[in-house]
Amino acid sequence: MKVVICGAGVVGSNIARYLATETNDVTVVDQSPELIQQLSESLDVTGLVGHASQPDVLERAGIEDADMIIAVTFTDEVNMIACQVAHSLFGVPTKIARIRSQSYLQPKWAKMFTRDHLPIDVVISPEIEIARAVTRRLEVPGATEVIPLSDDKVRLIGVRVTEETPLINTPLRQLTSLFPEMQIIIVGIKRGDTSIVPHAEDEMYPGDDVYFVIASDQCERAMAAFGHEEPETRRAVIFGGGNIGLFLAQELERVHSEISVKIIELNRQRAKVVSAELKNAVVINGNILEPDILYESGVDKSETVIAVTEDDETNILASLLAKKCGAQRAITLVNKSTYNPLMGPLGVDVVVNPRSITVSQILSHVRRGRVHAAYSVQENFGELIEADAMETSILVDKPLKEVDLPSGARVGAIIRDGQVIVPRPQTVIQGGDRIILFAATEAVRKVEKLFSVRLEYF
Repeated sequence: MKVVICGAGVVGSNIARYLATETNDVTVVDQSPELIQQLSESLDVTGLVGHASQPDVLERAGIEDADMIIAVTFTDEVNMIACQVAHSLFGVPTKIARIRSQSYLQPKWAKMFTRDHLPIDVVISPEIEIARAVTRRLEVPGATEVIPLSDDKVRLIGVRVTEETPLINTPLRQLTSLFPEMQIIIVGIKRGDTSIVPHAEDEMYPGDDVYFVIASDQCERAMAAFGHEEPETRRAVIFGGGNIGLFLAQELERVHSEISVKIIELNRQRAKVVSAELKNAVVINGNILEPDILYESGVDKSETVIAVTEDDETNILASLLAKKCGAQRAITLVNKSTYNPLMGPLGVDVVVNPRSITVSQILSHVRRGRVHAAYSVQENFGELIEADAMETSILVDKPLKEVDLPSGARVGAIIRDGQVIVPRPQTVIQGGDRIILFAATEAVRKVEKLFSVRLEYF
């Protein structure tokens, strides 16, 4: 597949990294010679310095025979024009754009992004996706990651294992006998810098980040089995009244009106704007690094504080300060992955990575075959893939124990006629089944082929 990526920033470079490792033909366009040089030296991609929306620049990037353009520059208007040029002049089939300004995304302007106007096939708003990701974590207290799959019939849940976790030092094969009625499959373990796609004899240890697939109606029971029985959030304090903080408050008012929400925003004028956009949330103008402001907002009585300012260091420090003041749980927005190993030891409960969320949104539209969705799980760990098993696939009509799955791949759940099936060695996948499968980064390309049509069957 030939892909032109406009923008060599954090998101663009990560998408390029994902695609380049899978032998795609990738060209990245950016105005920064330094960013282009860094990418060209570290990845097997073609770099081009230039303005991403200009036709001659896109032509030099090879857009005339590209399968897809992914426009993720820092400027919405450049992303939109790049997609328009790719469509009108070069007939590119698939056009994806990141658009951050909410003025463009209001429902009353929805017809703007259509083939007859601005022909963008997929519009991605990172701020809205981050707000939704935080809301999902609030719905499963104690979870570090929550990804709904197959119309929320099943979920991927991430948890941090501690000394109090009842299941530590227990072979995974014993989970079936310990919880015979629980539909759970552990698909991944992150242990320090080591990524593990587990086998039956593997065990969990304190400090591990464990990822499992579970039927959605059994989430509460599964969290209890892992020793996570934190109280539901009834009082939440949001640090930062930018777009993410505002969208999150609006989402909570819409979906979880039972949660009392307060927002602390440093800029007085912005605080007034945010207050006018909300119905019930209380907006406080102040500095989140001042204990007096934190106590005024009631963090000492809050189940959860959510730090979503634009500055990583401010988010981390404010989260730690809030927990010292008495907050039970901190959800923290952190862009720089270099900080990730520090979060657990420091006491930050949940880290939200905007880059990973945006990449996941794009991956869902990049994956080929009968893939419905793909989600990036941590950085360079792997992907959770949701796809339909075709009649011609090697997955079909044989027990799973006889299927030659790629190394680093593990089936987490099977959906058949709306029912969740827990995969066991003797389970037989049928054509048309919806498969939830985790694949380590190096196995993704091989897994993708499992869900592609093989020409010899036509």
